[in-house]
Amino acid sequence: MDTIVIEGQHDLKGSVHIGGAKNAALPILVSSLLSDGWNTYTNVPDLKDIQSIIALLNQLGAQTEVEQDCVGINASGLNVFEAPYDLVRKMRASILVLGPLVARLKKARVSLPGGCAIGARPINLHLKGLKQLGATIELEHGYVEASADRLRGADIYFDVVSVTGTENLMMAAVLADGVTVLRNAAREPEVVALAEVLTQMGAQIEGAGTAVMTIKGVSSLSPVTVKIIPDRIETGTFMVAAALTGGDITILDCEPEHLGAVVHKLQSTGTTIDIQDQSMRVRGSGEIKSVDIKTLAYPGFPTDMQAQFMVLMSIASGTSVISETIFENRFIHVSELRRMGADITVSGNTATVRGVGKLSGAPVMATDLRASASLILAGLAAEGTTAVSRVYHLDRGYEKIEDKFSHLGAAIKRVK
Repeated sequence: MDTIVIEGQHDLKGSVHIGGAKNAALPILVSSLLSDGWNTYTNVPDLKDIQSIIALLNQLGAQTEVEQDCVGINASGLNVFEAPYDLVRKMRASILVLGPLVARLKKARVSLPGGCAIGARPINLHLKGLKQLGATIELEHGYVEASADRLRGADIYFDVVSVTGTENLMMAAVLADGVTVLRNAAREPEVVALAEVLTQMGAQIEGAGTAVMTIKGVSSLSPVTVKIIPDRIETGTFMVAAALTGGDITILDCEPEHLGAVVHKLQSTGTTIDIQDQSMRVRGSGEIKSVDIKTLAYPGFPTDMQAQFMVLMSIASGTSVISETIFENRFIHVSELRRMGADITVSGNTATVRGVGKLSGAPVMATDLRASASLILAGLAAEGTTAVSRVYHLDRGYEKIEDKFSHLGAAIKRVK
């Protein structure tokens, strides 16, 4: 198992290119199941989660070709309606095949998913919506079994905003008879990106990026060639790295409009951010000011940036309060940050962070994807050496992050 070793407190300067967004690429790759012929996707990140979804698409009968950041998928031979446990257990996003399989094959058998241990994240909203579209749903032996002779449009309300729920039902609805309305739909850029791809395929979707989406079903979709949008969480992670270390980093190939809340909060800490069309120059200040954050659905502060921001607050002047409203188990990284000298108290879904003068390098263990990134950041700022183990979590969402930080001047390496 790999470990990432970091010698902290090196100046971070230079430029870094941002890769394609994992959370946009996964549903977009799955959308290939809705058409015959070759779909081509560029700017696809080379990540464990991407490899897992491609393996699942192969299992379902799709042909795939991968060359660097380009992925081709042809689902003309789609003939398997079961997504088995061995593939689905690795990643929650695998549940996204449920809607397309029912729409194309009229039935699906999908294992209940796995993924990061950051909360229950039930799929009841997916199942409730599919029922409203006319599917019969059964849960047996750890599998969701869904079937429908023909899906029919429905008016669907999400009790809680759900990104994957919105994406799954959107993909099911594009081939359903009639009109589907999704109310309290997720507004994340990744949802909008999927809607734009489906529209390019021939779907009729209005309201993407708002709380109410209207989808008029069509009889068939056509293959497309599309570029995956930049990863806003990778962007945010490098922004925090600059603020944390007093660095000067120019972030290229990003989408600043997707990071409004992160930009605002970082500026409140005293960080200087110069924004261009698809780049940002981020410069840390001599003193980091404490600010409070509360994670919310987009366009609020993203839960996927909470752990990284907590590291920044751990060496800020004063006390900050971090409220996590999306996932109930997303403070697992706190115990590891404490090992490095952070002063953090957790009560329910709230963490109180009292800034300390410095962090100290220590051996720490990653517990989930974004916690892994936060420990890398902590190691960059800490005195001494930090060794982050169980970095397979990191490889699910960050492509060669140690190489990118090394090119910025960090003393960081991966040890086999």
